[in-house]
Amino acid sequence: MLRLHCTKKLLDRIKPEIVAPGQSDTALGNWYATVLFWKPQVALLVSERTLLPVLMPLAPAASFARRFPAQLALVLKEHGVSSEFIAQEVWRMDQVRYAKTANRSVVGILNEFVKQAEFWLAAYAYEKGDDDDLLAISAKLAETPCSPLYKGPVSPDKALHEIVKAGTQT
Repeated sequence: MLRLHCTKKLLDRIKPEIVAPGQSDTALGNWYATVLFWKPQVALLVSERTLLPVLMPLAPAASFARRFPAQLALVLKEHGVSSEFIAQEVWRMDQVRYAKTANRSVVGILNEFVKQAEFWLAAYAYEKGDDDDLLAISAKLAETPCSPLYKGPVSPDKALHEIVKAGTQT
């Protein structure tokens, strides 16, 4: 089961049933999400455990959570993650539970990624509507040093590889 903590902006767009916060069954933990009012609109999701960012088209907003596992699989593949890990992670996302944001540190990272994504948007010219650009921007954001990770892997891409490595050793 996937726990998706959404900002108020996103909750207002999708109007889901809100549940009490809990833990996801996935290796990457709970996910936080917000909406970027680009044209077309984009959802930015960040793993609470690794801070790995994933950008994807928001429309249709009502189904973005069901489409998220497929976009995550593309991002994980871009980072060289094994197909076994990807399949297991996607399989565990069979159900989605929505909650309000609960971790201010992750919300702060979301806000920083929004600013950086706008910079990379100009570099990749997403106005053309190319989803490959969102994948490239997600990969660039994952290289960003994040203060919650300073005592360990420093950047989301390195945190991801630590979790994948730990998962294959168990």
